[in-house]
Amino acid sequence: MPCISRANIPFRLITFDVVDTLIQFRTAPGKKYGELGAMFGVLADNNKLVANFKSNWNHMNRAHPNFGLNTKIGYKEWWRRVVMGTFRESSLSDIHIPTDKLNKLCEHLLEEYKTSSCWGLCYGTIDFLNYLKLQRQIDGEPFKLGVVSNFDPRLDILLKNMKIAHYFDFIINSYDAGIEKPNIDIFKKAMKESEIEGLKPKECLHIGHSIIPDYFGAQKAGMYSLIVHEKSPETLRKQYGPNIEDYHVFTSLFDLHKKLANGYIKWDRTP
Repeated sequence: MPCISRANIPFRLITFDVVDTLIQFRTAPGKKYGELGAMFGVLADNNKLVANFKSNWNHMNRAHPNFGLNTKIGYKEWWRRVVMGTFRESSLSDIHIPTDKLNKLCEHLLEEYKTSSCWGLCYGTIDFLNYLKLQRQIDGEPFKLGVVSNFDPRLDILLKNMKIAHYFDFIINSYDAGIEKPNIDIFKKAMKESEIEGLKPKECLHIGHSIIPDYFGAQKAGMYSLIVHEKSPETLRKQYGPNIEDYHVFTSLFDLHKKLANGYIKWDRTP
């Protein structure tokens, strides 16, 4: 069983998911839509916006996977349809919201969601990344860090604006990769992007928030995986089945950092 100490990370590659792992929404997207919509004279019920954003997001994911790449509408049109549907289903009156106003609002939202005005860092992100950066400097055989996220092409500039892009050797978004998690090919792509000679899946660790795309997806690719999640392992097992280990679930990156640095994590179960 590999042992973790401050000077020994037993992986040659560590990859991260993004949303709710490294960064999180400052406010729910529906509420943010309401704030920004008012600037454009597009008024809507904020409570309805939250619910309708979720329903439109889910519908578009089913109808046009990977932000419209698979159905060739493109990510900008994908988001335009999410915005249009969300606002029109949440209008404060029966008056039709002008399309030109919604188009301008959508363009603004696409830009706004590249910035820290919509996103904040998750608890422990910077300290944990700095810890890993230090280990890279003192380990005899340095490991690499990467990002593997179901996201559109704005991911690179978003992580730069969040001031964490420089921690990573590569950043993969599912749209440009043409593959979404939990497809094992996106994890294989990460291994290739690392440019680590002779890298094997068992030498890789993926850390994420979503059980099926991140935890089980990485395991199917032969990697180790950990989950950062607000729910307890018991609750997650009730929802996703029994194959979730207690010692693979952490409440935050701060929690993971603390236990990793003190050698409390076990690696005695292969994916």
